[in-house]
Amino acid sequence: MTERMIREKMISIMPWGCTILVLLISIGSLVPKAAAQSDKYPKMAPVDQYLMERNAEILLARSAAPDSISSDATILVLGRQGYEEAVRGKNGFVCMVERSWLAAFDSPEYWNPKVRGAECLNAQAARSIVPIAELRTRMVMAGHSKAEIVSALKAAFDNKQLPDLESGNMVFMMSKSAYLYDAGDHNGPHLMFFTALKDGKNWGAGASGSPVFSAPYWFLSSKEPSQAKGLPPILVFAVEVAKWSDGTAAPKHQE
Repeated sequence: MTERMIREKMISIMPWGCTILVLLISIGSLVPKAAAQSDKYPKMAPVDQYLMERNAEILLARSAAPDSISSDATILVLGRQGYEEAVRGKNGFVCMVERSWLAAFDSPEYWNPKVRGAECLNAQAARSIVPIAELRTRMVMAGHSKAEIVSALKAAFDNKQLPDLESGNMVFMMSKSAYLYDAGDHNGPHLMFFTALKDGKNWGAGASGSPVFSAPYWFLSSKEPSQAKGLPPILVFAVEVAKWSDGTAAPKHQE
């Protein structure tokens, strides 16, 4: 599989920076396409466009994983100042609906108000990734710029206010009702893993026939590596799965 095919495949299944909404824009002919999409969302939309009715958001968050997992999970919902606990769970999982600003900072869909990335994080991922998402979201809702958010994250890691990345973390993103990006059918069920690895080949990412794909968490472009200096390296892996969380078959993405 060529590098371009790998990158286009990542467009079709990855949400986040978990989260990320992953759109790889650092090379070749994808750059003009990315620039065009970037013009589509040059700034944050009115806050109301990112908010959801509370019960609808709880249901969407739960739909990220099979009911056997999400029914006992803690549920976070987005309020006007950041994420709030709507339901206290008991199995260690945390389910939430990501918004576009939890993508990589240079994602062309960083401000896309349509994004609703339903996810359920296991306990390790909840301890490692949710605090990052909460800080980023509080700052977005307070009107801070990307540069200010990056600076705050660096300071928080430096001061040990944000935790180190735990091993064994994983995230369910299997909701039939999620909206992950503007391209294609807007969605695709998959599992995500956040790692400190630097090379996706260690997990077979991008190899011909492999269902595994990887992308950096903080910044997609390698043109200005100094942007990520001071942030811990995080490589995100996605593994496409065949079914939605309700057990029904999902359409297979074509390469």
